[in-house]
Amino acid sequence: MSDTVTRFAPSPTGYLHVGNLRTALLNWMIARKAEGTFILRLDDTDPERSKDEYADAIREDLEWLGLTWDREERQSHRLDRYAAAADEMRAQGRLYEAFETPTELDLKRKKQLNMGRPPVYDRAALELSEAEKDRLRAERGGHWRFKLDQERIEWPDAILGPLSIDAASVSDPVLIRGDGQVLYTLASVVDDTDMGVTHVVRGSDHVTNTATQIQIMAALGFGHPTFAHHSLLTGPQGEALSKRLGTLSLRDLRAAGIEPMALLSLMARLGSTEPIVLRDTPEELAEGFELPQFGVAPTKFNEADLRPLTANVLQRTPLAAVADELRALGVPDEEAERFWTVVRDNISSRGEMAGWWRVMSEGARPDLPEEDAAFVREALALLPPPPWTEETWGSWTAAVKDATGRKGPALFKPLRRAMTGTDRGPDMASLMPLLRAGPKL
Repeated sequence: MSDTVTRFAPSPTGYLHVGNLRTALLNWMIARKAEGTFILRLDDTDPERSKDEYADAIREDLEWLGLTWDREERQSHRLDRYAAAADEMRAQGRLYEAFETPTELDLKRKKQLNMGRPPVYDRAALELSEAEKDRLRAERGGHWRFKLDQERIEWPDAILGPLSIDAASVSDPVLIRGDGQVLYTLASVVDDTDMGVTHVVRGSDHVTNTATQIQIMAALGFGHPTFAHHSLLTGPQGEALSKRLGTLSLRDLRAAGIEPMALLSLMARLGSTEPIVLRDTPEELAEGFELPQFGVAPTKFNEADLRPLTANVLQRTPLAAVADELRALGVPDEEAERFWTVVRDNISSRGEMAGWWRVMSEGARPDLPEEDAAFVREALALLPPPPWTEETWGSWTAAVKDATGRKGPALFKPLRRAMTGTDRGPDMASLMPLLRAGPKL
């Protein structure tokens, strides 16, 4: 096993969505390609919003996708370690207590903007005397800010290239809230350094966080990992996806019948220079993965792209992978292979198998135009009783053609609709041996 260590650090305050998945997958592929370590780290320092049900759902979603992790960490179990790091920075004079309320901070920001200045925290708390601090502590809880060295912070980003941020243009970040809750910026830094994380891949909206975290790591005596900031997802027309993420949860996509490898194959190449190619396992995706293949422009995600990919997954899925589901539907074992061979090229999700089995076992309930209803009744009088064979369709349609004079689509389309309830589907000659009854007109 190599020294490469990556992590996925979701907050168990909701369900995973496609934006989370992109981050998880990129970090997972780095670790797996390098035969390194992938950590699932639950960012659960918010006791009010973090729920066990969401933690369970995160694990369930990753297991569904086959994104296995080598170990799990919970930040709520590491609060003593964060407290020690905070004490170390207080002793250095790098962590200071401030007392402004959100309303007071908002007024400061508005005043600075009106004066044409950047809305950066003015470090007024550093001017407070001990007596003033005592008085304020009696009124409200103080929060703790990290005192940035106001210099330019530079690092080579593995996707965005060389980056540089002037720390003077950034507010000193709050690391600990007034109620004592440790915030992401501190917990993440301590965990990444303690756990030996070598690569951190996350969204481009974290670039400023990265700059401040680099200084915090240095204050604690550490270098920083390789950072890479991937582009943010948009909708198919370039619209912000953030408002729709609730409808793009992984559990909703799973309920809609999307196959795991369809989703992973799309997300693993979306926004890169490589074409989207369906793979059979997550490990195959990792083999060809390279961070520099990804671009900086916003990346369009279209849920509709998952449908043809899912259909393609099903077309190459062997019987053994669906045998239990077919058995649960009532498909006899001796008919399972023929059933799956016939229908797998004509479904866009596993859920559609039930509809085809219902047609085969019970007969279709077709909705026929009036002009076709009489024709179908005449044709059914010429259909021999079941069981049918692969030759039945050809001999029956030939007899109907001779009796009615119909041919081409006018002949075949109404008969297909009558037997299956739909205008499209499997080859009728192959389907007929599976049909146990005629249509229910």
